[in-house]
Amino acid sequence: MSEVIRVEDIHKTYRMGDVEVHALRGVSLTIERGEFVAVMGSSGSGKSTFMNILGCLDRPTRGRYYLEGEEVGSLSRDDWAQIRNKRLGFVFQGFNLLSRTSALENVELPMMYNGFAGKQRYQRALDVLKLVGLEERVDHLPNQLSGGQQQRVAIARALVNQPSLILADEPTGNLDSATSTEIMNLFQRLNSQQRITIVLVTHERDIADYANRQIVFKDGRVIADQLKAPGGKPAVQ
Repeated sequence: MSEVIRVEDIHKTYRMGDVEVHALRGVSLTIERGEFVAVMGSSGSGKSTFMNILGCLDRPTRGRYYLEGEEVGSLSRDDWAQIRNKRLGFVFQGFNLLSRTSALENVELPMMYNGFAGKQRYQRALDVLKLVGLEERVDHLPNQLSGGQQQRVAIARALVNQPSLILADEPTGNLDSATSTEIMNLFQRLNSQQRITIVLVTHERDIADYANRQIVFKDGRVIADQLKAPGGKPAVQ
């Protein structure tokens, strides 16, 4: 395996009036290619700030963030936009699909910014929708899809540019238990069969149990970082 993420002594401080809020207090860790990592912690623990830095949505006050060996935490906003489009895939709790656009067109959208030709976009979108089990729903609008199907479209959209890393923020937060299980099994399959690196934020222990590694934040610090023993919840094959 090779290193995808390395953060060194990351601090993040926000100023709210005269008060300084220390969201991160010296976080250092690495994530290797092919890992499936769950980031946990209560509200205010620093996990969301950490994910925003990994996603090039916010920069650290102090410390360094390396993505595939390149220091990216101090780059310009234009450089960040390129990284987010080409090297990172995002999956959110709220799906964030365009309501008047088909599943296929939602998945094609990120490729439009990368100069892919129409035929190439179409075929690649079909391929990733098939990968997430939605090849029979490509022409459906979001309101014609269940919540789980909408999240599968969102996952396909995150995969379509073949990113180095998938960042998933509470991806099962709007789903019932059965559908959450389906989505987490899909993440496990993508990780084990496609070797896709996934970092997932959750506050739910049963969701974190699907990951191979669990990192727990509290008061801006990592208080636990452990690999899960083989076994756990099996992926659906």
